Amino acid sequence: MVVISLSPLLANAHMCTDDFLNKAEKLNITTNCNRCSLGAEFAWKFDNGSRQLDVAMGARLESPTAWLAWGLNPDGPHMAGTRSLMGVKHQAGLAARKFNITDATKRRCQLRPSDDIGLNITNFSFFYVHDFMYYIIHATIILPDTYNASRANVVWQIGEAAVAADKPRMHPTSLDHLDASQTINLITGELLSFNPTQRTRMRTAHGVLNMVGWGIFLPIGAIVARYLRCHPKKVAWWGAFHIGCQSMGYLLGSIGWAIGLWLGQASEHYTFTTHRILAIMIFTFTTIQMTALRLKPKRADEYRTYWNMYHHFLGYSLIVVAAVNIFQGINIIERGPHHHWRWSYVGVLGLMGAVASSLEVYSWLKFRNNRKAAKKLKNLKRSQSSATILHQPHLPPNPLLN
Repeated sequence: MVVISLSPLLANAHMCTDDFLNKAEKLNITTNCNRCSLGAEFAWKFDNGSRQLDVAMGARLESPTAWLAWGLNPDGPHMAGTRSLMGVKHQAGLAARKFNITDATKRRCQLRPSDDIGLNITNFSFFYVHDFMYYIIHATIILPDTYNASRANVVWQIGEAAVAADKPRMHPTSLDHLDASQTINLITGELLSFNPTQRTRMRTAHGVLNMVGWGIFLPIGAIVARYLRCHPKKVAWWGAFHIGCQSMGYLLGSIGWAIGLWLGQASEHYTFTTHRILAIMIFTFTTIQMTALRLKPKRADEYRTYWNMYHHFLGYSLIVVAAVNIFQGINIIERGPHHHWRWSYVGVLGLMGAVASSLEVYSWLKFRNNRKAAKKLKNLKRSQSSATILHQPHLPPNPLLN
C-alpha cells in the first residue's frame, strides 16, 4: 500500500496533452511543458541571454464566469507577492488583466488591476481555443535581473466566478488551490520543488496510514482486550492478538505521522493547527502506551490496579481523539461536494461500533444470566440444606447427659 502510494513520487514532471503542446508550438513555445494541478498546463521558452520568457498557461473554465491566473513571485512559491497575469471570463466576454497580489488579497480585500507589476510584458492576451475547449494566457516577459531564472517561483490559480473583468472573486481554499505553485529552473526545465500531484499522493499515503493505524488497528486491539479476555468469552490468545494489533497500529500510525511532519514542512505557507496538535498528542501518548510492553507491573504488584485504570482510560481516550483527528484530516482534503473518505471511515467506525455494541450487550446478558444461575444454585443449596435438617430422625435423650 505504501509503495503504491509513494511510487509516483519518482516522476519529476508531467508532459502536457498533445492538443496543448500543438497550440504551444504554434505560439513558438517548444522548449518545456508541464501539466499542473487544477487541470492546468504550463508551457514556456526562456532565452537566458536576452532573459526573454515566453509563456502559455491553459485550462478549461467550465463555469459561466471564471478566471485563470499565472504569475511569478520573486520571494517564494506562494500567493502573496505574486506578479500575476489573469484572464477573466465574464458575461461580456474575455479580458486580460495584470495584478499585484499582496497580503491584503489573502484577507479577501478586492483585487485592483495594475498596469505596472514590475515586469516588462508584451504580447499579453487571453483567448479561447474551441478545438479542445481551453482558455489560454499567452505573454512575453523580459525577466528582470532581480528574478533568479534558475529558481523561478511560478504560481497559478483558477477561480470559478468573476463579477466583471476587473473584479475576480476569491478562489476556493481547498488544498489543490493552496498548492498551486512550483519552483522551476527556467533554463533547464528542471522542477526543483515537489509537484502538487506528488504532494497529493503523499497526503493520501499520510491519511491512509493514519486511518488504518490509529483509526482501525487500535480500536480492534481494544475490542479484543475487552471482550476476549474473560467476558463474554475467554480466549487464550487474546493477549498476543491485542499486542499485535496495537503494535501494527503504532507502526503504521508512526509512519503516517512522520509523513505528516514532512507535509507540514513542505506546506510552510499554511498550517492546520488543530490537526497538528491532536496528531502530536496521539503520537506522544500512544508511544507512552507502548511502554507497557516493558514497564507493565506484575499481577502481584500493589500498583497493578492503578496501572490498569490508567492504561484503560488512556487507551480509550486515544481512540476517541484519533477518530476526531482523522475527521479533521478528512475535512481538510474534502472541502468539495464529494465526501468519499468521510463516509468510508464512517462505515468502518459503524462496523466496529456495531461489533463492540453487540459484544457489550452479549457480555452483560451473559453476566446477568450467570448471576441469576448462581443465585438459583445458592437458593437451591440453601433449601436442600434446610430440608436435610428437617428430615433428620428424632433421637431419644441421652441419659448420660442428664
